[in-house]
Amino acid sequence: MSADTGRTGLGILLMIGFCILAPVQDSFAKLTSDAVAVGQVATTRFLAQAALLLPLALAFGWLHRPKAGEIGLHLARATLLLIATAFFFTAIRVMPIADSIAIFFVEPFILTLLGGLLLGEPIGPRRYIACGIGFAGALLIIQPSFAEVGPTALLPLVTALCFAFYMILTRRMATRMHPITLQIYTGIAALSLAVPILAAFDGSGFAPLDPVWPDPRDLSLLLGLGVVATISHVCLSFALSFAPASLLASIQYLEIVCATLLGYYIFGDLPGTMAFAGIALVVGSGLFVFFRERKLGRRPLPQP
Repeated sequence: MSADTGRTGLGILLMIGFCILAPVQDSFAKLTSDAVAVGQVATTRFLAQAALLLPLALAFGWLHRPKAGEIGLHLARATLLLIATAFFFTAIRVMPIADSIAIFFVEPFILTLLGGLLLGEPIGPRRYIACGIGFAGALLIIQPSFAEVGPTALLPLVTALCFAFYMILTRRMATRMHPITLQIYTGIAALSLAVPILAAFDGSGFAPLDPVWPDPRDLSLLLGLGVVATISHVCLSFALSFAPASLLASIQYLEIVCATLLGYYIFGDLPGTMAFAGIALVVGSGLFVFFRERKLGRRPLPQP
């Protein structure tokens, strides 16, 4: 077996690990009681990311002093990711995890369209059609969810939009620094934004942002969420360094399968017939976009 083949195989294994662990992270978030503000849950994810990875980066000398322009980009990325995380965690509190993730997977289509608008990347008619089919699939999932939970069903779409812009910034920065360093600075920047907001809303009674001291059960769930989120994203960061991004992006749809199994096993949630049809459309059109990008020699990035 060649070294390149071995690295690609390791990258695939790490990507599979991410696809298994990411729904576990979401399950921890869904299991936390409504008494814990969703902003506090999201902040915990970034606190763990910075706290666990910073000693590692210091030990291996991966850190560098960010330039002024870099700081602005880190803050912009953190803002987008913080909003995306908070909105997604809000959605999964009342929606099945698999449905929320499937709706979120319109992000590659949004990213494809933004790549054409902002980066000047050519988009052919077949990819426009695939994007349209993917959005139609998302609507099939949203329709019954909207009837049950109202506008909250749209939050995964907002998450996808924020994440697409986040990915545009990531494409500009990913080649300039070690992936662990990028994760650390994202965590620190997110904390610098989130902590003052939570402090300002402390005692306000505004449930999404009014922090509380969690009971032992919720504290355990928050710690588990932070650790699993950090490990899963480290798996993804290194998977991207070992295997082609277009190959890993096609594997990422395994995340929906894992989310469906976990949702059924833990919460008794199972997507309905219409949602399953929508998931099939999203996955099928998404795979077409990814393999089309690969054929054209481009490297779409999966979720970081």
